[in-house]
Amino acid sequence: MKPIVLVVAGHVTRDAVPALCAELDTLLSGPGAPPVPDGAPPAPPGPVECDVGGVDRPGLALVEAVARLALVARRSGRQLVLRRVGPELQGLLDLVGLADVVGLGEPGERGESGEPVRVPGA
Repeated sequence: MKPIVLVVAGHVTRDAVPALCAELDTLLSGPGAPPVPDGAPPAPPGPVECDVGGVDRPGLALVEAVARLALVARRSGRQLVLRRVGPELQGLLDLVGLADVVGLGEPGERGESGEPVRVPGA
């Protein structure tokens, strides 16, 4: 199954957060789930990938967006996994306690700074 990927780029403001959540809702409710054979249990939903590498000047509006996107993903039974997390956003997520709520890349994946991205529980 093709993963659900939301790309967040540019300068994120508080006014943009509802539109990002609506876009994720649309992606989650869209077609694309493979048919399940009769009698077979459905496959567990995979994570929602959110690429934040193109964000300019990460700030608290982006942190709010991440928190709300994580809630949208969780309501659909999925986890939000951030990709290409820069050191500024990583610091903000650590500061507000969201680094332990959302997934931060894969083991060995590198952020924009070239440093390994920390994965909670790893």
